[in-house]
Amino acid sequence: MAESGKIEYRPISVREALTEMKDVSEIMIDLAYSAALFNSNELAEEVMELEQRVDYLDYIIDMNTMLAARDADDAKHLTAVTTVAAATNKISDAAADIAAIVLKNIGIHPIVRQAFQEVEERLARAIVKPDSILIGQTLGDLELAAKIGVDVIAIRRRREWKIDPEDEEKILQDDVLIARGAPHGIDELKALASGKQKELE
Repeated sequence: MAESGKIEYRPISVREALTEMKDVSEIMIDLAYSAALFNSNELAEEVMELEQRVDYLDYIIDMNTMLAARDADDAKHLTAVTTVAAATNKISDAAADIAAIVLKNIGIHPIVRQAFQEVEERLARAIVKPDSILIGQTLGDLELAAKIGVDVIAIRRRREWKIDPEDEEKILQDDVLIARGAPHGIDELKALASGKQKELE
């Protein structure tokens, strides 16, 4: 997608696009619920970013299926692909609606939010600052799951997303890390990403 907001067509396979749509929509649901339950504008904003990605993938799938259809029979078989893509897009739209509750300061009843404060795992966003020790290290080298009980489930690098990143993925400055883990581990990851903490404890 262009920085100006115009959608640009890029040659991504339908299978790849559908797989990414599924993965992104799953993360969006988790992020949206967490954003609402913990009243997190940060997580709600990431949901909105992901919705743009799903919209883009839906557009790519539409373009690819139109280019692939040579006759009425092809179009008939490709309808199933566009139907699945449209349904997945609706899931992402629903997640965005939940996130909008937070961004519009509508919120949910404090009693409900208080009840969920005791959950063992949470989702959070951590932005990698210039003096963070995470920069240049791979997820595998950091062993965040073993050391602080946190899994990085996605990385946003400007407008690009890496869902379920591999151990070989290097962390770069300004990366936005989406992580799942226990509250104390999440707090430590944020401190490491911000540069306030200089080593893994």
